[in-house]
Amino acid sequence: MIQLPIYLDNHATTRVDPRVVEAMLPYFTEIYGNAGSTTHGFGSAAKDAVDAARAKIAAAIGAKAKEIVWTSGATESNNLAIRGVAEKYAARGQHIISVTTEHPAVLDPLAKLVQRGFQVTLLPVTASPDPRAGLICVDQLAAAIRDDTILVSIMLANNEIGAIQPLAEIGQLCKQRGVLLHTDATQAVGKIPVDVEAFGVDLMSFTAHKIHGPKGIGALYVRSRGPRVRLEPQIDGGVQEGGLRSGTANVPGIVGFARAMELCLAELPAEAARLCGLRDRLFQGLREGLRDVMLNGPALDLPGLRLPGNLNVSFGYVEGEALVIEMRDLALSTGSACTSAQPEPSHVLRNLGLSEDAVRGSLRFGLGRFTTVEEIDFVIARATEGVSRLRTMSSMA
Repeated sequence: MIQLPIYLDNHATTRVDPRVVEAMLPYFTEIYGNAGSTTHGFGSAAKDAVDAARAKIAAAIGAKAKEIVWTSGATESNNLAIRGVAEKYAARGQHIISVTTEHPAVLDPLAKLVQRGFQVTLLPVTASPDPRAGLICVDQLAAAIRDDTILVSIMLANNEIGAIQPLAEIGQLCKQRGVLLHTDATQAVGKIPVDVEAFGVDLMSFTAHKIHGPKGIGALYVRSRGPRVRLEPQIDGGVQEGGLRSGTANVPGIVGFARAMELCLAELPAEAARLCGLRDRLFQGLREGLRDVMLNGPALDLPGLRLPGNLNVSFGYVEGEALVIEMRDLALSTGSACTSAQPEPSHVLRNLGLSEDAVRGSLRFGLGRFTTVEEIDFVIARATEGVSRLRTMSSMA
């Protein structure tokens, strides 16, 4: 039996897996010491848990344990990576390259750096309706790199349209040109294979709450050799995380993060295939029941270009916000959770070359671990009904 409302906003956050909750519980009430207070058993046990979790997270992305820095989430990780590099390497150069469709957690820190005198180049993405819509052209990146370029920051998988960038090719280019590469892998880790060595990245941001783990805990991968990446800390007040991020370790969150990652990796191939099937079923059902339904982002039938659980569509002659209100029994969004409260239309879709009507008529469907076939079929019927109703009302106005 279907339980309403149906949650399809898994790009914004995910339900914590009960197995993750189970792993975290002892660290609230039994093993509750401060991981920095190792003069007694409570603190030592907490430190041991943090160390074990760090090793698991590192192994999951092909890194070393010492290369994992705990943060409060991907937004902090992005800020530490971008501002940390800019401030530490400013004497070498003050030029940074990113992409127009990045998350605000990347674009906003870059804007602040511009105010301080840094130069930022934002690369365009392939426009719709190209099958590779949302992806950058690596040749354009190569042409944009200058002698004073110190950092390239490119999101691995986009949070609105699911576009997966050719990061291994980008990493190889950056390595050849001697430029550091940061990637916001928030939407990718745990959903597609991620290996920092295969990708050639020097810094990588990710977080727990996008992979059925707890909110408030994230990580930044910082390469330790080949080259060793140095950062200027953004939070002072202690020596935690090698001096890069002061603050008491969130032990329950860290333990939950590691358990969530462990579950994702164990189930990744089968789960990715299941989500692809559900996503394609949803799009096909919408196309069969409605006219003027347009896919936003990369084609669904080209492997490796799009996240398995992502679907972003524009409904002609309907506003997405009105549709969200119309379908209150479906938990959906019109774009990034960090910008949904803003009246401006999605910058990601605008940079795909969509008209304002198409942008405002868009919805993002984020499928996750607990999404079922029955729910998808209900969503198809409910969305078809809602769009048809709004179009009828519009034509009568």
